[in-house]
Amino acid sequence: MDITSTVSPSAVATPPSRLTIWAGRSLIFIALAHTAMFAPFVPWSSWLAGDLRNGAADDESLALFWALPGGFVVVLALLGILLTRVGRQGQHVPGYFGWAILAWGALGVGLIGMSGFISAIIPAGLLIAANITAKRKSS
Repeated sequence: MDITSTVSPSAVATPPSRLTIWAGRSLIFIALAHTAMFAPFVPWSSWLAGDLRNGAADDESLALFWALPGGFVVVLALLGILLTRVGRQGQHVPGYFGWAILAWGALGVGLIGMSGFISAIIPAGLLIAANITAKRKSS
């Protein structure tokens, strides 16, 4: 009677992708920092009164709307959460994720100058490095 156990390949734990995890965390941080930077200036009473819906909002109010809930903040935080989960599972995203984030940040800096868009270098670099590391390990 053989009492040794065999483990199926799917049951073997995959080590987490630390670079992908940190890329996700950095995106969450960027979203939170962006929110913290602009939230104190939001005209909440105007927004809740319906000024965005009825066209009574001024240009500053509209800009703040597009800087916070109407812009990339929510999507950026969700992408960060997703990347953190993917990394914890030991998986990687395709290399184009990092390159696309880098291009997006470069476009933002090119259009408005030095700003928070420069911080896109961090998650982009981490995702590109994670992709290169994963390719090297698989070879």
